[in-house]
Amino acid sequence: MNLENYYSTRKSVFERFQEASTATKVLMSLLMACLTGIMAQIIIPLPWTPVPITAQTFAVLCSGLFLGKKYGCLSQILYIVLGVAFIPWFGGMTGGLEVFLGSTGGFLIGFVIASYFIGLITEKYADARNFTKMAAVIGIANFALIYIPGLAGLALWFYLTQGTALGIVDLLMMGLVPFIAGDIVKILGAASVSKAFLPKD
Repeated sequence: MNLENYYSTRKSVFERFQEASTATKVLMSLLMACLTGIMAQIIIPLPWTPVPITAQTFAVLCSGLFLGKKYGCLSQILYIVLGVAFIPWFGGMTGGLEVFLGSTGGFLIGFVIASYFIGLITEKYADARNFTKMAAVIGIANFALIYIPGLAGLALWFYLTQGTALGIVDLLMMGLVPFIAGDIVKILGAASVSKAFLPKD
C-alpha cells in the first residue's frame, strides 16, 4: 500500500466511525471497556503502596483517541459501572463497590475525565493528532487529569482507614513516583498510535 492509499484508508475508517449508528458506537465503547479490563490484569504489585502498576492506562488513553470525547468517556464509565456491579476486571481480577471506594477509586474517576479530554482535543483539532502535540495532550491527561483525582482519593482512603493524614512526599511515593517511567512509555505509545492511525485533516 502506497502512502496515498494509506492516508485515504485511514481517513475513511475514521469517518466511518464518526458516521456510525449510536448502537455501533455504544458497542465499540463496550469493547474498549473490555480492553481496559483485560489490560488491568497486566499488573505489578508494589510492596509499599496499595496502588499497583498496570497496563490499563494505555487503553484509557487510546479510548479517547479512537472513540472521541462522548464514547471514549462512556467506555470508561462502562468499565467502572460493570466492574462495580458484577465483572471482576479491575486490577488483579477484583471488582465491587469496595474497589471503587478504595485506594484506587480516584484513579478510576480520572480515567473518565482523561478519556473525555483526549477525545475532545482529538475531535476538535485535527492538527493535534500528530505525535508531538498529542504526546503533550496525553501527558496532561495522564499526569493531571488522572493523578489529581487519583492522589486525592488515595489520600482520603488512607486517612479514613488509618486515621492519619499522609504527608505529601509519602503520598507521591505511594501514588505517583513509581509510575512515572511506565506512564511515559504509555504516553509515547498512545501518541504513536495517534500519529499512525488518525487522519490529520
